[in-house]
Amino acid sequence: MAGLVLDGSNPDVSLLYDINGLAKDAPTWFDRVMEFVGEYGIMLGLVLIGLWGWWSVRKRGSAEDSVTAVAGLVWAPLAAGIALLINIPIRGFVERPRPFLDHKGLEVLVAGKTDYSFVSDHATMAMALAVGVFIAHRKLGLAAIALALLEGFCRVYMGVHYPTDVIGGFALGTAVALLLTPLALALLTPLVSAVARSPRAGWFVRSRAAREADLAVGTGAGAVGGTRPLEIPEPRPDDNNLAA
Repeated sequence: MAGLVLDGSNPDVSLLYDINGLAKDAPTWFDRVMEFVGEYGIMLGLVLIGLWGWWSVRKRGSAEDSVTAVAGLVWAPLAAGIALLINIPIRGFVERPRPFLDHKGLEVLVAGKTDYSFVSDHATMAMALAVGVFIAHRKLGLAAIALALLEGFCRVYMGVHYPTDVIGGFALGTAVALLLTPLALALLTPLVSAVARSPRAGWFVRSRAAREADLAVGTGAGAVGGTRPLEIPEPRPDDNNLAA
């Protein structure tokens, strides 16, 4: 396919110049910071938020809450990976060149980008991760979504994507993370529940202190692996906040 419309009167192109123009007026050190943040920093921040959420849900609420929330957090990076795979044929079909190849005067902060522009991999992965975290932990998920939006801004600021590349990435990441959640949780929840019952690997789902508290209030005859029996509810498509 020939690619999206690249006419200079296109609002997409105008917004590209407006946002990327900020890089021309900014100090060199600030551009270097934005380059690192847009290429690596925000993705690292999203990973840290996911780890923070995992550490938090292991200690709070009931054992069932921990199992369901950890399953949701495990789904977040899986959703990002699936979204990136789906993006491969999309890029090949649209075949949109990078903006700096068709438009002069852009301040390109990251050289060497030779693949197609639509849809943005970074925006896709960032939003899929963020929505996945939101499904498991609403408060941290909001922070993750804010970082994902910043990632999209950075990609345009850096001159490597059009705004619509970023919007398309946000839509793709969100769609994959949300639409596949019921199936993903139906598969992951029993697996995480089995890990929670393991004497050796149970810490991955439930902290030692929480497991001991579960045992203290549980029925000793039914306790397995240091925790009380888990009564895991079936995941529902409308589960929007798996960890309070």
